[in-house]
Amino acid sequence: MKWNEVTVATASESVEAVANILMEQGASGVAIEDVLDIENFKSDAYGEILDKETYTTLAEGAQVTAYFPETIFLPEVMPIIKAVIDRLPEYGLAVGKNEITTNEVVEEAWATAWKKYYHPVRISRYLTIVPSWENYQAEQVEEKIITLDPGMAFGTGTHPTTRLTLQALEVYLRGGETVLDVGTGSGVLSIASKHLGAETVYAYDLDEVAVRSALENMQLNPIAQDVHVHANNLLTGVEIVADVIVANILADIILLMIPDAWRLLKPKGTLIVSGIIEAKKQLVVEAMQTQGFEIDQVFTQKDWVAIAFKKAEEE
Repeated sequence: MKWNEVTVATASESVEAVANILMEQGASGVAIEDVLDIENFKSDAYGEILDKETYTTLAEGAQVTAYFPETIFLPEVMPIIKAVIDRLPEYGLAVGKNEITTNEVVEEAWATAWKKYYHPVRISRYLTIVPSWENYQAEQVEEKIITLDPGMAFGTGTHPTTRLTLQALEVYLRGGETVLDVGTGSGVLSIASKHLGAETVYAYDLDEVAVRSALENMQLNPIAQDVHVHANNLLTGVEIVADVIVANILADIILLMIPDAWRLLKPKGTLIVSGIIEAKKQLVVEAMQTQGFEIDQVFTQKDWVAIAFKKAEEE
């Protein structure tokens, strides 16, 4: 069987959105190469010092490479991919070069091509993300390993938005909480929540590909095999009251879930939102404050922001 490789040259802030677009059009796997990720790792106190040239050939920006089976007619889906990516600036996301190239590869090349992009990464004080094919042993007693197969869906934990969210979860989870993970993607935030002591976790995603990916990744992590994974549009129709709600999605999508998040969050509960570029921060903050949320803590990395809001007790 042959595969078609589609590579999108884009900006760092758009990699997860571009990956999502490609998966929605039928890609069977994606690989992300991001100069910003390597720069972050080189200054990361938790991780190994990396040689940039070893992990990327890019001089700037990022590229997302997707693999489509030959059964998908590329001339039909390519215009759709291009049109949706072209609209990302409407959501405040830069698209960089925004160049798309295609290449034909054989089955064996596709099966291993994306693996060179992923290595064990120490994300925070307690959390290390390890690709499923790597043989990695924890270096410290308190280190928690999250095993992921990043070939199945976007959301490997290496992007700044995910890293910020994981760090925020470390701050707010103390054990015994009920957590709602909105837009779960690969399921990395749900797995981390279990490692950090959450008792019950519900993971939601609108994309069926992400739901399947999350379910498979839960099985790779024994601690997370009881996570409830469902296809759902944000928090619409959900009736589970939570201590913590976490969402690593685009700012404009976060705005849509604010009323439901307020409805489902316990008094003094925490809402953690990420995927917000600096230019959209004030928009999100004002909408949250209008609803009644109060800022508790802000996490930043480069141009990305994650914010933890508190739901005040009702008088």
